[in-house]
Amino acid sequence: MAFVHYFLYVYKKKTYNVHTLHSLWSIMKMIFLFFFLINSAPTPLVEATSNGNGNGGSVFKETRVKRSDFPSGFLFGTATSAYQVEGAYLEDRKSLSNWDVFCHSVGCAENGENGDIADDHYHMFLRDTELMHSLGIKAYRFSISWARILPRGRFGEVNRAGIMFYNKIIDNLILKGIVPFVTIHHVDFPQELEDRYGSWLNPEMQEEFIYLAKTCFKSFGDRVKYWITINEPKLVAEYAYQSGLIPPSRCSEPFGNCLDGNSDVEPIIAMHNMLLAHGRAAKLYHEYFQPQQGGSIGIAVHAYMYEPLTDSELDRQAAKRAMAFSLGWTLDPSIFGDYPEELQEYLGRYLPNFSIDEKNFMKNSIDFIGINHYSTSYAKDCTNSSCAATSNRAIKGFVEIVGERDGVPIGELTGIEGSYVVPRGMEEIVNLIKIRYNNKPMFITENECTSYLISLTAKRWWTNTLGLKKVDEMRFWKELSSYVIWNRVLAYQEDTSVQDGGDRDEDVEMDVWARKVR
Repeated sequence: MAFVHYFLYVYKKKTYNVHTLHSLWSIMKMIFLFFFLINSAPTPLVEATSNGNGNGGSVFKETRVKRSDFPSGFLFGTATSAYQVEGAYLEDRKSLSNWDVFCHSVGCAENGENGDIADDHYHMFLRDTELMHSLGIKAYRFSISWARILPRGRFGEVNRAGIMFYNKIIDNLILKGIVPFVTIHHVDFPQELEDRYGSWLNPEMQEEFIYLAKTCFKSFGDRVKYWITINEPKLVAEYAYQSGLIPPSRCSEPFGNCLDGNSDVEPIIAMHNMLLAHGRAAKLYHEYFQPQQGGSIGIAVHAYMYEPLTDSELDRQAAKRAMAFSLGWTLDPSIFGDYPEELQEYLGRYLPNFSIDEKNFMKNSIDFIGINHYSTSYAKDCTNSSCAATSNRAIKGFVEIVGERDGVPIGELTGIEGSYVVPRGMEEIVNLIKIRYNNKPMFITENECTSYLISLTAKRWWTNTLGLKKVDEMRFWKELSSYVIWNRVLAYQEDTSVQDGGDRDEDVEMDVWARKVR
């Protein structure tokens, strides 16, 4: 979601001037969060106090920031995704990805900027690793560029230069005492697979993904112990095949005005293929690689928390449907082996069935749940109320998602439309998942403020969002044992002073604050 939200913000708002990205860690020190493994009892990272500053703002004082406050093995870290940081888009035999083609044709930001150079992580990963080490980071989540290691998918050779690149990253992370977490597929894939199959609308894409996963397990699995198969499949299906805002840009009215697509049907097909690809890759790993390599495999889900707009039974049921149509669409098949009852009821014949064999390998196909939590919203029933045309549809579960109740926002507004800072949402989503999915181990794999903030504002968001104010307010932290900051650089650097060889270490005053977490 970090990837998609940034793109949507720039693409729709046209607010920022985007330049070549030479600032990998300057923004990392601000915003994204990743990883909480559920199981232990840490104390708050920061004790925050608020005092009026005379201008309607707040002054926050950070105290008691030390690793000894946390259990042994508690991880602090950061994360990225390939297209947003690597650059080197055609170097060393890498092929064009779907995002390369998309951003070259329509432009992914104002003035047609793209990720051709991005943060130049491909050439500067050694320095980036050293910077992570200097900040005390203990875990790094990154994704594999499908087009870099398999430029033509199954129809070409494995690109040894791409394998070597990721081997160097993994080896250097381990050398610095940083645990690698690898996402196999994070949005991007070779454009040839779109041209050949129509990508996720075709079951053949499952075979391509299995080949990719097997290549990763064989090449990196002796050192990588944490795998995420696919990042946010439901969100990809929604934005790529319902609203058409990301490649392959397919949609229909009332969701958008695309050249082709069916917003009520294609997201269901794409989602089914992604889930089966995940399940088959997990089966492969569990049967042939995990016994020797000893790692674990999971999936990362887009996990907003939804609360009823009113106390009515209709809205309570709407909130339940909203969770099923978002979180449950991925996790129910991955843990229980089938779709939630709500999907089966409202999508009817359009929802594919899992065969008996598929149900067997889908069930408990994950060793852990990756939770990408950004915000909390209200859910409004549309079966007996007037709603927007894009909400009053089966594909949405006849639920409208709103951010205000009686004119009062559910939380502080962020830089992304429809996203609010709602601290209680983190605890609510963790507890909901823990109960519904039988206490399956969990990581918070993404959590960000979705706003281009710096310095005090970022620190204020961080303390507010996690509720790091009083120990007794953090009861749900007894479930958690790691904490990792995601890297906002996965977006295009909006700071015009950092371009064409500019100072890659400019740190928006967050460096000292970040270093306190040591």
